Amino acid sequence: MKISLIILTFVLLTSCQTNGKEKQENFFELSTKIDSIISENKFNGVVSLSTDSIDIYSKSFGFSDLENKVRININDQFVIGSISKQITAVLILREYEKGKVGLNDKIGNYLTEINQPWTNDVTIHQLLTHTHGIVDLDKPLEFKQGSQFHYSQLGYELLAQILQKVTGKTFKDLSTELFNQYGLKNTSHPNNKGYKNLVKGYEESENGILEYTEHSLENYAAAGSFISNVEDLKKWNQLLYSEKLVKKETLELMKTKYSTRIHPIFDTIDYGYGLLFKDGEQSIQIGALGYAPGFVSACYYYPQTKLNLVILENTANNLDDFKKTFIVQTEIMELIKNQT
Repeated sequence: MKISLIILTFVLLTSCQTNGKEKQENFFELSTKIDSIISENKFNGVVSLSTDSIDIYSKSFGFSDLENKVRININDQFVIGSISKQITAVLILREYEKGKVGLNDKIGNYLTEINQPWTNDVTIHQLLTHTHGIVDLDKPLEFKQGSQFHYSQLGYELLAQILQKVTGKTFKDLSTELFNQYGLKNTSHPNNKGYKNLVKGYEESENGILEYTEHSLENYAAAGSFISNVEDLKKWNQLLYSEKLVKKETLELMKTKYSTRIHPIFDTIDYGYGLLFKDGEQSIQIGALGYAPGFVSACYYYPQTKLNLVILENTANNLDDFKKTFIVQTEIMELIKNQT
């Protein structure tokens, strides 16, 4: 009996050591391939690949200020574009969990100042899924609510206004409370003005020169102009997918396919609540890309391996072809998905 126990212990230890070695080799291979992707493309920003406890890849490249040649730091802050939408979705869903809003509630129940008949038809769910048809607050719907998909920044701004009506707080204060509650110290509503390490954003001009843009924060905050860094976005993923921000059942709602879009980068992509995924890949690769003038980003989670990928870039090249603009983000994502 004692000999059998010794043999079993030896086998288990050897197996653990072998698995650990294989994992290290896989991580090294991933890091080498990420280096290769970056070296073959223009990239100015930061890349982070991690598990909950291990930083597999964490590097910064280029400058936060091109004119003054200030090197980017891994902890610098960036405008995160449409990654912001999942933050807004979480804020709405937390009120849903409290019973303060219903996903099928008509938005006219809350936005009484909008004098349009469609407020009695469009629902909160349709705002979340870009299926509402609203193109202008003073115009009729573009299509019958719920019948089509049209990507909309305005829809998420209306969600922010609904949150303000329901909570009695400004959207800035409500989002700030969320960030403070969960220790997201580097994440900020743009109107807070408390961000100290925000890099400058640059866009490639028609003659191929990177020029500083002053318009990075002009989108609705709820739709595309929250500010964050790799550490906080990694933590956001950990909180969200471990059901600390919303309940398990609510997270499943976020990960459910409600609509499909013909996408300028992915060709086709499915939408949940603030989250994007290829058809049937919710348990493989899920998250969002983000674009704001001068800022190109990706924040994805890989449920099978619990990997977090965050890529934040402050130079936007090839703006006539978004597939080229996001080439580093999508090639690294494909690499990790294939590895998974």
